[in-house]
Amino acid sequence: MGDTGPCGPCSEIHYDLRSDEERNKIPGKSLVNQDHPLVIEIWNLVFIQFNRKADGQLDNLPDKHVDTGMGFERLCMAIQGKTSNYDTDVFTPFIEEIERLTGKKYGFKYEREARKDIAFRVVADHIRTVAFTIADGELPSNTGAGYVIRRILRRAVRYYYSFLDWKEPLMFRLVPMLAEYFAHVFPELDKQKEFVATVVLEEEKSFLKTLESGLKRFENLTVKNNVINGFEAFELYDTFGFPIDLTRLIASEKGYTIDEAGFEKALQEQKSRSREDARSSRGDWIQLIPDTNVHFVGYHQLSLKNVPVVKYRQVEKKDLTEYHIVLAETPFYAEGGGQIGDTGYLLAGNERIRIINTIKENDLIIHITDAIPGNFSGLVDAFVDMERRQLTENNHSATHLMQAALRKVLGKHAQQRGSLVTDKYLRFDFSHFQKMTPEQIAEVESIVQAKIRENISRKEDADISIADAEKAGAMMLFGEKYGEKVRMITFDPEYSAELCGGCHVDNTARIGTFKILSESAIAAGIRRIEAVTSVEADRYIGRELNELNEIRGLFKNQGNMIQHVTQLQEENKLLRKEIEKLMAEQANQFKDVLKNKVETVDGIKLLASTVPFTDQKAVKTLAYNIEQELGDMIIVLGMVTNETPQLMVVISKNLTEKGYHAGNMIRELAKEIGGGGGGQAFFATAGGKNAAGLQQAILKVKSMIQK
Repeated sequence: MGDTGPCGPCSEIHYDLRSDEERNKIPGKSLVNQDHPLVIEIWNLVFIQFNRKADGQLDNLPDKHVDTGMGFERLCMAIQGKTSNYDTDVFTPFIEEIERLTGKKYGFKYEREARKDIAFRVVADHIRTVAFTIADGELPSNTGAGYVIRRILRRAVRYYYSFLDWKEPLMFRLVPMLAEYFAHVFPELDKQKEFVATVVLEEEKSFLKTLESGLKRFENLTVKNNVINGFEAFELYDTFGFPIDLTRLIASEKGYTIDEAGFEKALQEQKSRSREDARSSRGDWIQLIPDTNVHFVGYHQLSLKNVPVVKYRQVEKKDLTEYHIVLAETPFYAEGGGQIGDTGYLLAGNERIRIINTIKENDLIIHITDAIPGNFSGLVDAFVDMERRQLTENNHSATHLMQAALRKVLGKHAQQRGSLVTDKYLRFDFSHFQKMTPEQIAEVESIVQAKIRENISRKEDADISIADAEKAGAMMLFGEKYGEKVRMITFDPEYSAELCGGCHVDNTARIGTFKILSESAIAAGIRRIEAVTSVEADRYIGRELNELNEIRGLFKNQGNMIQHVTQLQEENKLLRKEIEKLMAEQANQFKDVLKNKVETVDGIKLLASTVPFTDQKAVKTLAYNIEQELGDMIIVLGMVTNETPQLMVVISKNLTEKGYHAGNMIRELAKEIGGGGGGQAFFATAGGKNAAGLQQAILKVKSMIQK
């Protein structure tokens, strides 16, 4: 098992899949563990009974057990007499379905087409991993286990895109078949097949948008001694969404490796730029009384008298000094479960100590302040900011009501993926595969508001067993680890019951008004709602009404406002078209002026000039018209739009085939205007900050061609 630790004798079961003729020539036992593709291990048993020490001594373990590992696909291969996992009925139905969907055939006879077979196998294998994991509750993301799923899925997408020549989402179409095929052993997938298929579809669509441009960018990476520049490999990861292992795979197909050190350096530099400098220097705790189990009483009390101070410490951060205080008991709620920590103050004699936040550190509830009295010890009185806490409770209870409404309107798959509850607003992330319609948002609002009006009393089970909570139908967060005893908050057993350690209203009527402000996507399969309640909701509605009244005042006829605004939009659209038409005509009239500026540099026709126009679309049309008339040329045009300098490069197709590349050229020219840009071999654009540099950029073109 390892050099040291639990171990014991092992038994391996190998299976010889060769023909009788081959077996007669060479006995199977001589090929065991020799990496022969048809003499394979299908089972391993380790009888763990010893503990091996560093000096090699074996001590008997008090408890003995068997560590067993069996390859399911290999066992199927042996039972069915196949020579490949992919020829068993674990995979063949899916390979056949991929054949049907793509019109391609599996089982190529020629080596040059072997990658097509690999693509079939990759898709058939990877869809199982992705679908089962999503059904288990892990969604694709950019961090942790979610990123593993995203990497696996994108690897499969690249295979079918490049080797099956399939340019649209494919894997999501396999989910219904997969769900049906494994329903008897994995019913969770069958129950959620529509949701899983939609998440996979959105992931495929997202990656396909950047895959083509990313593969084109790959072709232009800097390669020296068959090693790809690490910073450019990072650009593929950061800009085009290529996981580094996918870039490694594509590189290996071309006989390249990646400058791993350069990639890692670029990655760390990005992390250093993006993360806030949270380094802090913490002083030692100053102990005033022996440590005790901190008792939180803040569910039902917002103030306490004569509370002993257990200890405190000074903390130095980047730009400030703060102090951490631990009390023997406290009414202050520590940040957790998505709810912000309480604020308020402590009274130490005549000194008021402002508490700016409350957090948890292991089992400690820490009260944070920016100053403490010089002689700090003894007893304090603790006061939570009551108004702030009550507003926070409004938002937390509204979050519970809204989650129940979302599941009712959208379906059971709408599960919590994150939340933030403050005194100002609530934010709720949940699993759902598409944008909510205005009607769905309105229905959720209506349900929540109805529950508020029902004045439902909160029921709190502070110490219920996890088994009883499950029987009561309590909502639980996927992946969250709960103890044997939990706290359950219920607003009507038939509507909302959740495990929650946060603070809530006594009855729903106290929430007052509920209003959803926004609904948006934050990742594939994850939506986010932001909403307000109570005072903030009333303020929001008031502002909206005031704004509507101001708009009404702009119209003499204050009838149907929607009709008025729609009419304005139509008129605006027509005017824009007229302006575009005039600008295009103006630009076309300027064409002859530009054609007279064309010169020949090293046998190549070149037009490099600034133009007195601001509409990029019109200038692009002008450039293409000139290129079509004169042909075989390079065009570089500069302009200023809204005080922003812009450059455009157009290169004829035959010149791109000779190695000229608009994207590469624009990146160099953009330096003169203090900006950046990019594009394809035949067309590229750039923007900058220094309009004075446009003329220098135009002059620079000739020297670039002469090189």
